[in-house]
Formats: sequence, structure tokens, C-alpha cells
Amino acid sequence: MKNKLRVLRAEEGWTQADLAERLGVSRQAVNALETEKHAPSLDLAFRISALFKRRIEDIFENPYGESVA
Repeated sequence: MKNKLRVLRAEEGWTQADLAERLGVSRQAVNALETEKHAPSLDLAFRISALFKRRIEDIFENPYGESVA
């Protein structure tokens, strides 16, 4: 899943280990998210959103395009 996690982390001056500690996950999990090898759980997406004070949609790209309503 495409995301802006690496950019947001760099803006804060955090390493992957720093971000992992703040989120309560492993550094490998952060790496997997940043390299788009793994999509976050809903819980983790909300924690990331809260940490960076941004909407989930501003961090993660919707792989299904715009919502159809």
C-alpha cells in the first residue's frame, strides 16, 4: 500500500527504530510498511494517524481509488 510514512518520519528526524518504539512495533515492521511490503492493520493505521496528527487518507493511498457513493 503506497504511503508517506518514510517522508513523515524523516520530517520528524526519527529513525525507523524511533518510529517503531513510538508505535509499539518492531523496526522491521516499520521497514515493511515503508517499503510497501506490508499494509498496516486498522489499529496500526489509526495509531500512525494519531502520532503524525494527520488523517489516515493523508498518509495511506486508497488502493481502490475514490469512494463510490
